[in-house]
Amino acid sequence: MPSVGTETAAAHGYVIRGGAAGKRRLELLGRSLWPTTCQLLKRTGFGESMTCLDLGCGGGDVTVGIARIAGPSGRVVGIDLDAVKLQAASEEAARQGLRIEFRQANVYEWSERAVYDRIYTRFLLTHLPTPLGAVERMRCALRSGGVLVVEDIDFSGSFCHPPSPAFERYQQLYREVVRKRGADADIGPKLHSLLTQAGLLDVKIDLVHPFHLDGEAKEMALVTLVNIADAVIAEGLATASELDAVIDELDKYTRRTDTILSYPRVFQAWGRRA
Repeated sequence: MPSVGTETAAAHGYVIRGGAAGKRRLELLGRSLWPTTCQLLKRTGFGESMTCLDLGCGGGDVTVGIARIAGPSGRVVGIDLDAVKLQAASEEAARQGLRIEFRQANVYEWSERAVYDRIYTRFLLTHLPTPLGAVERMRCALRSGGVLVVEDIDFSGSFCHPPSPAFERYQQLYREVVRKRGADADIGPKLHSLLTQAGLLDVKIDLVHPFHLDGEAKEMALVTLVNIADAVIAEGLATASELDAVIDELDKYTRRTDTILSYPRVFQAWGRRA
């Protein structure tokens, strides 16, 4: 049975554990979402020889995919705050023979002007108290005609079947701890207006909603609950013993063969710099 650990939640208000535990979660997320993310990258014009940025790249799962698309004549950069994830990402890129420049930076301190043909970011804005400022900085970092591509969540859209009190408690705790940290777990539907307000043109939006009957991807709710435990306790939203009970119940529910568990709804938005 998974249980509440002792690792601290990531710095700067991020509610999900960083380091090795956080990277394992991101690897699971990356494997399950890659098919729809890959379609999005191709749809929005990622191509060979481009200069591309993955902002908030985590363990570099999407960054590696972008590097394959850009090819040896392209330039790909991945930026994240978590040094442990960046080191692992760098090692994986080297293992695959891909040239990727990984940098450690805080999104609020990062600033570049007219550098990139394409910028991609996934599940970053949902953790930021002022997401519009980050979108504006990304717009400034695009070259003329460059495209910003964003994927982010609407956690209120998560569902399971049949009903599960443990899943409902997980959904409640996640949304509440993100709110306590000043961010927005339901930012997905707001992406269109955020990109428009930031000055991007021809803004488009789409939606995917993964759900699973079996396989490793079905465990994402359970893994996420374990990885937000420290933040939940720190914010006084639950005790360690209560969380252990919820985790145990959700673990049993996940292992059943008659249950369906979804991810949050994932909104995809993109727009062009004039």
